Amino acid sequence: YILMSFVFKRFASTGAKSAKKYMAPKPVNGPTHAKLSAAQKAYLDRVIRVDQAGELGADLIYAGQYAALGHRKDLKKLIRHMWDQEIHHHATFDALQNGLRARPSLLTPLWKVGAFGLGLFGGMMGKEVSMACTEAIETVIGSHYNTQLRVLSNNFSDIKDLKTGKCTHSEEVKNIQNHIKTFRDQEGEHLHIAVTHDADKARPHWLIYNTVKLITKSAVYTAERV
Repeated sequence: YILMSFVFKRFASTGAKSAKKYMAPKPVNGPTHAKLSAAQKAYLDRVIRVDQAGELGADLIYAGQYAALGHRKDLKKLIRHMWDQEIHHHATFDALQNGLRARPSLLTPLWKVGAFGLGLFGGMMGKEVSMACTEAIETVIGSHYNTQLRVLSNNFSDIKDLKTGKCTHSEEVKNIQNHIKTFRDQEGEHLHIAVTHDADKARPHWLIYNTVKLITKSAVYTAERV
């Protein structure tokens, strides 16, 4: 309980203190592009909401893993590396959420408890189980980010540039795309780490992998909507 309280306190203050560095530069002479359509705005809000919830969860999952496995010399730096990247992802989407005024998930308290518990329990079950959990989670998140990038590329290229009259992606959308691309690649690195550090040796691997994968998919689906 003390450990969880400490972790939650740290995360309560993580995020938008340096929001400007995560946002697209604010145009000096007013808007450069036409406003998003209602459907585009709704989708962008959903992207920010689910990704903020997801990166909050990832932050806490690695916090739980580190609490359970951080004493091991062969894993301490590895988990810390992945955790540090997730802390950055989390801070970025916190800033985007505040800057773009996107509604957070109403189930944030549940994501906090569930994510930390999953990381801690998986870590207590050993390196192999922890890596199998990471493998399942990062497989889902990589696919999730790829889907978002496809939609942002295909459905947000018709925003009119007020100066040239051409339809292009706004700087705001480009900024979000760039963050997602970077984070997707880093999640892919985490997946590679899990696969090359004995995820397949967890027993029973198929059950752990598919169960955690289903939990992750369900959490993504719910966070997008609630």
